[in-house]
Amino acid sequence: MSEVILETRGLTKVFGGLVALDKVDLSTEAGKISAIIGPNGAGKTTLFNLITGVYPASEGEIYFRGTPLRNAPAHKRAELGIVRTFQQVHLFGNMTVLENVMTGQHPRSTYGFLEAALRLPKAHREEEAISLKAMKYLNLVGLGMHAEQDALSLPLGQQKLLAIARALATEPQLLLLDEPGAGLNTLEKQELSDLIRRIREAGTTVLLV
Repeated sequence: MSEVILETRGLTKVFGGLVALDKVDLSTEAGKISAIIGPNGAGKTTLFNLITGVYPASEGEIYFRGTPLRNAPAHKRAELGIVRTFQQVHLFGNMTVLENVMTGQHPRSTYGFLEAALRLPKAHREEEAISLKAMKYLNLVGLGMHAEQDALSLPLGQQKLLAIARALATEPQLLLLDEPGAGLNTLEKQELSDLIRRIREAGTTVLLV
C-alpha cells in the first residue's frame, strides 16, 4: 500500500458569511498524479491556498506525511516540500528565463548576502551549481534553448512551463498545479500532460485542479 503524503480532515474555510470549503476530507498517495475536479467557484484554489498556508483553515486539519500543518507558515510548508503554481502566471519580468528558475533554488543556498555582495568564492561556486541545476529543470520542461530570453517574451504556454520549472527547482515532494492547462491549445495541453508524467516518474507527487 502506498504512503499517504497529504491528508485533510474536515477542512473548512469561511470568508465572512461565505463557506468556501465545507469539511473536506482528502487523501493523496505519494508517487501518484491526482486531480481535484469541480466547477468554477467550487473552492479548488481555496483548498490549495489552505494546503500551502496562504490562508489559515477555519476548521479541520492538514497532514503532510503524517505531520499536522495547522500552525506552519507558508515558507515552512515550502521547506517541507509543498510547492504550487498559480492559475495566473507570476514571473519576474526583469529576469531571464534561467534567472527565474534560479530563484527557486536560492532559498536552499548556504551563502549569505555579504558573501554574494563581495563575490566570495563560495558564493560564486554555489551560484554556478544553482545555474546548472536550473538548466536541468529548463531542459526537463523543454525550455533549455530559451534560457537567456526575457521571461515575459515567452508565449503563455511556455510561461506556464517556466513557472513549473521554477517550482521544480525548489525540489518539492508534492507539486500542486492550479489549472495548468487554462489558456493552452490542444498541442500544448498534450505536451503538458507528458511533462506531468515525467515529473511523477522523477519522484514528485502531483496534485492538480
